[in-house]
Formats: sequence, structure tokens, C-alpha cells
Amino acid sequence: MLDSCGVGELPDAAAYHDVGSNTIGNIAKSLGRLSLPNLGGLGLGNIVDIPGIPPTGRPNAYYGKMAERSAGKDSTIGHWELAGIISESPFPVYPDGFPDEIMAEFEAAIGRKTIGNIAASGTEIIARLGDEHKRTGCPIVYTSADSVFQIAAHVDIIPLEQLYRFCRIARNLLTGRHAVSRVIARPFDGTSGNYKRTADRKDFSLEPPHETMLDKLSGSGLDVLTIGKVDDLFAGRGVTRAIHTKSNAEGIEAIIENFPDGIERGLVFANLVDFDMLWGHRNDVQGFAEGLRQFDSRLPYILDRLSENELLIICADHGCDPTTPSTDHSREYVPLIVYSPALRSFGDLGTRETFADVAATISENFALPKTENGESFLGTLQ
Repeated sequence: MLDSCGVGELPDAAAYHDVGSNTIGNIAKSLGRLSLPNLGGLGLGNIVDIPGIPPTGRPNAYYGKMAERSAGKDSTIGHWELAGIISESPFPVYPDGFPDEIMAEFEAAIGRKTIGNIAASGTEIIARLGDEHKRTGCPIVYTSADSVFQIAAHVDIIPLEQLYRFCRIARNLLTGRHAVSRVIARPFDGTSGNYKRTADRKDFSLEPPHETMLDKLSGSGLDVLTIGKVDDLFAGRGVTRAIHTKSNAEGIEAIIENFPDGIERGLVFANLVDFDMLWGHRNDVQGFAEGLRQFDSRLPYILDRLSENELLIICADHGCDPTTPSTDHSREYVPLIVYSPALRSFGDLGTRETFADVAATISENFALPKTENGESFLGTLQ
């Protein structure tokens, strides 16, 4: 899962203010060209026009792109759809901050006042309110264009476990019409003028409303190993083992080390979040491009781990085009690359109507009951 690596606006992009978004394509155009020889060899350039990555007549994999059928464009909805759930309504967002009644109930529950309660960049708000937070002990509450309730606190003022407890309290309060997708702990350290977020972020997500592909796999006795933030997005449900990572580099190495040796039989579901967190939301084109090159350079090591019995799917959960004025996620198609040493052919999987086709394919592969949503492409591969 290359978090945020979209490949072009969806037909309904205008409703999300995302016309013109094309994360990977626009990065390449902004830089003049992008060199990703290994992804290109698997057919990335056959999916979308990417300067520097021409289409190939004989890719080493099947390729295509997927549309998001769910309403919304956040990580939780994207991951849930990949696991078979179509979300009919987007999660609530709060561009003007959270209602007074929510904040009053939260402050009463944690026994202290809060500051902030605005939509803001996480790095900007700790620079602006960090000193006040240290002086008063009041946690900083803020949100973004996503459906999130974020709590920032200096590690010397509110210890990590206490911050996590505050987040659990918020998670229990934010239900019904205020059921935000995620409550996120945002610890930071440093001194005035030099505050920096730590790597101890923790997400407290809603549980999926229905059974997911992960539930079906683990319920059938198969392994479900998650790498990165995946288990957080499913509230831990259906996961048999989780490895938390702090960077793309750490996530890539965890994939190489644990696939396939980390499981007996089942699924490894990995998310590389730096594309989103470090570069997409900060409109860092150069950083995003370098992250893509880093993944591409390590991709052969992942491919070398695959036996004839194993299948690799590379995709994304939404876009986050760093070349547009917006710092929000973008409503885009996502790439679909499917590879196995057992495949004796290649081809175009076309434009899939939903991310849930991935869940349908994985379910069929393991002879599990057909998923409610999505159409398997396993037969095309075979």
C-alpha cells in the first residue's frame, strides 16, 4: 500500500475540489521526468502518463487502476474499501473546530481545559501553541480536512500513556453523528521555537461496521500480518500480528524481513505512510519523488522474496497531490499492479469499479465465501 499515490482524478473529483489532481503524474511533470525503472517494468507507465516512465509492451505484471466507490477520500475509508466495505457516507469533518458540547464533555472527562480546537497543520499548531501548552498544561486539540480529532501534547507535560488515555476518552465520546474516523495522539518534544513531533503517534479508529476481508481470513485460521498503521485503521480487528513502523524505510525492511517468513499462510498487509504524512500533506514534491525512488530501489528485494505460491498486489488508498495548492487528500484513481513468479503472462486489468475488487480476489484465492462487494480478477491472472 503506497499511501496517497493516486494516478488521476476520479469523475466526481469536482465535488471534492480535486479537479486536476494526479499525484504521481503531476510529480513527474513538475520535475520534468521521474525515473522508477522497477515499477515501470511492472507496468506503472501503462496505467497513467508519467514523464520518464513510458508504457512498456511487455510488462512483468498485470496492471490497471481502481476507482473508489465509497464516499470520501480518507485513509480509513480507502483501507476499508480495499477490505470489502463500501462506505455510503463520508465521515464528519470540522473545518471550524468541534462543537462546544463535544469540547465541554471532553474537558470534563479529562479534568482539564484544552486549547486550539481549530483546523490546522500539526507542525504549525505546535509551533504556535506549544509555549501556551507548556505553561498551562492544557492539551492542544485540532483537526484537519480529514475526519480526525487530534490531541498534541509535549512529552514532558503530558506523558505518553496519559495522552493515549485522553485519546481513548475522546474515542468513546465521538460517536453517532460525531463519529470521526480517527482520534490521533500527536506527542511532541523540544523547546520553544524548536518543537518536533515524535514518532509515537497512535491512531484510535472506529471499528469497521461490517465483516472485512481481514476478519474472514483470520476467522478461517489464516495469518493476517499488518505492517505500519494498518491495524490501527481496522481498530486491530482481524489482525493476528502487527508490526508498527516509523518510516517508509523501516516499513520496506519489515516487508522484506517478514514476507513470507513472518507468516505460515495468509496475508501480509503493509502501509508505507511517509508519502502521505511527510510529503503529500506538506506539498513536498521533491520529498515525494525521492520516496518513490527509494521504494523503487528496494522493490527487487521484495520481488526476490516471492515464490511461485505467492502474489504481490501494489496499490494505494487515495491521492495526496503535492503539486496542487491543497494539502488535503485528493479524490483519485489508485494504481493496481499484480505480480507473481507463477504468472506466465501479463495484461491490462482495466479500470476497476471499486477498491473492493482486491478483497474479492484475495478471498477467492483462499477459497473463502464470495465478498458482498467487488469482483475478483483472480481468473484473469490464472
